[in-house]
Amino acid sequence: MPPRALRPVGIALIDKPVGPSSFAIVATLRRRTRARTGHAGTLDPFASGLLVLLSGAATRLAPCFV
Repeated sequence: MPPRALRPVGIALIDKPVGPSSFAIVATLRRRTRARTGHAGTLDPFASGLLVLLSGAATRLAPCFV
């Protein structure tokens, strides 16, 4: 597996439904973009709401969102 790329870079705002975990949604974006990806706060699988995902070089902005 090649190393994770810093591109694409971006911020994704996800309306997380009840059911999947925050990690599952992050994993899906990682698989699709093959970029380093993280989130700015966890949502319980039983909770719904806004999940902020940061990808590529934007992961450095995580402290600004927490």
